[in-house]
Amino acid sequence: MPDYGVIFDLDGVLVDSYRAHFASWRALYGELGIEYNEEAFAADFGRTSRDILCRTLGGQLSQERIRGLDERKEAFFRDILRQEFPAMDGAVELIDALSAAGFLLAVGSSGPPENIGLALERLGRAERFAAVVTGQDVTRGKPDPQVFQIAAERLGLPAAACAVVEDAVHGVEAARRAGMSSIALTGTTTRDQLAHADLVVDRLRELTPGIVRRLIES
Repeated sequence: MPDYGVIFDLDGVLVDSYRAHFASWRALYGELGIEYNEEAFAADFGRTSRDILCRTLGGQLSQERIRGLDERKEAFFRDILRQEFPAMDGAVELIDALSAAGFLLAVGSSGPPENIGLALERLGRAERFAAVVTGQDVTRGKPDPQVFQIAAERLGLPAAACAVVEDAVHGVEAARRAGMSSIALTGTTTRDQLAHADLVVDRLRELTPGIVRRLIES
């Protein structure tokens, strides 16, 4: 089989982290005396923490302060995950099946390396990933394709040989702009919102190496 790659987003794809991220944002904004609800969280879904903070607070705070708030928010998030780690159903099995079938695997996430390292450690599958791209590796967040372009480069593969598994509208758009096949997982986002993906599934267990291979080849 020719070399093919699968690039996974982390949050909402390998880790069911929606509630943990929402809770960590609420904790941070609560300390700042700012009301924060799920509607605001949904509007920013898929963007980097830095982008969210710059958009909401950038006119009032220095970049150094924004970095500090970003780090505090992510520390809240990791504390929550350490207490309860919610792996996505079927994630481990799909990673194993793709690896056994010869796919090269990568993580392409806007999250900090500490988050990604913790998640892969808890999944017990860090050794399966030939490349990991984090928020520290990129200067532009999704929907910019940079994170997936870097992942493909690190895998040594052209964009056309890669499929991206995403759960966010911005992530699917980033995959499209990168020239990669896109697989959208519902849950945090609806089918209608993800309709621009090449393939939409409701569960990771619907995916097999054969399905992914045919999608890339088509």
